[in-house]
Amino acid sequence: MATFLERIFKLSENNTNIKTEVVAGITTFMTMAYIIFVNPSIVKATGMPFQAVMIATAISAAFATLCMAFLANYPFALAPGMGLNAYFTYTVVLGMGLSWQEALGAVFISGVVFLLLTLTKVRETIINAMPNTLKSAVSAGIGLFIAFIGMQNAGVVVDHGATLVTLGDLTDPSAILAIVGIIITGLLMAKEVKGSILWGIIIITILAIPLGVAEMPQKIFEVPTLSSWSPVLFKADIAGAWGKGILTIIFAFLFVDLFDTAGTLVGVSQQAGFLDEDGNLPKVERALLADSVGTIAGSMMGTPTVTTYVESASGVAQGGRTGLTGVVISLCFLLSIFFTPVIAIVPAAATAPALIIVGSLMLRNAVHIEWENIAESLPAFVTIIAMPFTYSIATGISLGFILYPIVKLFHGEGKDVHWVVYLLGALFILKYIFLGGA
Repeated sequence: MATFLERIFKLSENNTNIKTEVVAGITTFMTMAYIIFVNPSIVKATGMPFQAVMIATAISAAFATLCMAFLANYPFALAPGMGLNAYFTYTVVLGMGLSWQEALGAVFISGVVFLLLTLTKVRETIINAMPNTLKSAVSAGIGLFIAFIGMQNAGVVVDHGATLVTLGDLTDPSAILAIVGIIITGLLMAKEVKGSILWGIIIITILAIPLGVAEMPQKIFEVPTLSSWSPVLFKADIAGAWGKGILTIIFAFLFVDLFDTAGTLVGVSQQAGFLDEDGNLPKVERALLADSVGTIAGSMMGTPTVTTYVESASGVAQGGRTGLTGVVISLCFLLSIFFTPVIAIVPAAATAPALIIVGSLMLRNAVHIEWENIAESLPAFVTIIAMPFTYSIATGISLGFILYPIVKLFHGEGKDVHWVVYLLGALFILKYIFLGGA
C-alpha cells in the first residue's frame, strides 16, 4: 500500500509521508466540517429538505476533493461554497423567484460554462485580468453578507419598518446562544484549537437542548439510504432554468466562484510553497478542472456551486502537500453521512456563529485594498457594502465592475485597466438598462 501511495501521490518528491498526510487531512476536515450543517441550514429556506441536502453536501465535497487529489495532486479540499449557497438561496430562489430545482439547473449550466472556460483557458485569462482590488472586495463583501445572514438567523438583528433593521430581542434563547457561540468559538480560535468552528457548533447545540432550542436525537448512528438523498438527487431542472434571467445568474455564479477559487488557490499555494518563481501555480488548469467537474456533479447531487476551501490552509500548515491529504478529507466526509441524525438537530443558533466568524475571516481581505487611492478604494467600497445592503452578491459584483473602469479612466489610470474589465463593465451596464436590477 505504501508503495502504491508513493507512486500515485509522489510523497517523497513532495517531502511528506503517509502519517503527515493523514494528520493534515483530518485537520482540514475538522476546520471545514461545519459546512455539513451550515450549507443545508442556509438552503433549506428554499424548501430543500435538510437531511437530503446534508447528505448531498458531504458526498459532493468528497467527490470534488477526490477530483482535486487525483487530477492535480494538491491537498486542497472542495465543498459547496459559503456565499455561493447564500446567493443561491436568497438571491436566485427567494429574490428572483426560481424554484430550487431551476436554481440547481442554473448551477449545472454554470458548471458546464466553467468547464468550457477552463478547457479554453478563458478562466485563467479572466483571473489574470481581474483587478486585485475587486478580488479582495468581492471576498470581503461576501463576508459581510453571510455574517448579516447569520445574525438574522439567530434573531440578533430583525427587520424594522422605519430603519429596515434593528437589534433583536437579546433575551431570546436563540440570540443568547448565538452570542455565546461567537464568544466560545472566538476563544477556541484564539487558542488555535483545531476545528474551532466545528467545536463551537457542537457546544452550542448541546447547550440548546436544555433550553428547548434543539431536541435530543432519537438515535446517533444511521445507515443512509437512497430515499434519504432522493428528494434532491438528480432534481436539477436544466430546461426550466432557461428564460428566467439565466445569463445574469450564471454570470454571478461564475464570478463568485471564479474569484473565490482563484484567491484560495493562490493564497494556500503560497503558504505551501507551490508557486513558481513567477508567482504562478503549476497545474492550475487541473485544479480549475476539478473545481468545474465538482460543480457539475454537485448540482446533480443536490447542492449549490462547489468551490475550493480556504480552510485547506489548516492542513497545509500541518504538512499536507499532496492529493493523499484530499483522499483522507473525502473519507471523513463520507463517514459523516452515517451520523446525520445527530447533525440534523443542529439549530440556527449554533450555525449562526459559524456564519458570522467565517464572515469575519473573509472580511480581512479588505486590508489588501489600496484605501488611500480613491480609484481603487471607491469601487471596492461600493462592491463590499452593496452585497449586504442590497441582499445580493451579484449586485455587489456588477456595481464594482461598472464603477472600477469608470473611476480609473477619469483618474488618469485607464490604461492600467485590462480590456476584459472594460468589456465586463459595459455588459453589466447593458444588463441594468435592458434587464433592470433583477
